[in-house]
Amino acid sequence: MAKRGGFPGGGMPGNMANLMKQAQKMQRQMEEQQKELETKEFTAAAGGGAVEVTVSGKREVTKVKLAEEVVDPDDIEMLEDLIVAATNEALRQVEQETNAAVSKMTGGFGGLGGGMF
Repeated sequence: MAKRGGFPGGGMPGNMANLMKQAQKMQRQMEEQQKELETKEFTAAAGGGAVEVTVSGKREVTKVKLAEEVVDPDDIEMLEDLIVAATNEALRQVEQETNAAVSKMTGGFGGLGGGMF
């Protein structure tokens, strides 16, 4: 019976060691990227700039800025909606940057990187 999918010269252990080194390197790079991301801030606006929310890379709201004209005691609901919209957009920006960093790291691994993180 013919050998199927074998590794010539018994190269499996060498390939596995190389793969482990690459995985460890990728893990270090991911940790560095995560630390860098955590220092960044992401700001999004809603209501034509009437509400601005800033979120850290740790996904924590760090600042809310309101234009005076958006503070209407008779329409608190609109203000609440604008704050929610701006916050969600800022969080989407964090997620987008996180995904871009992961894609950059795992791009060379094809389908292998998908389940690792």
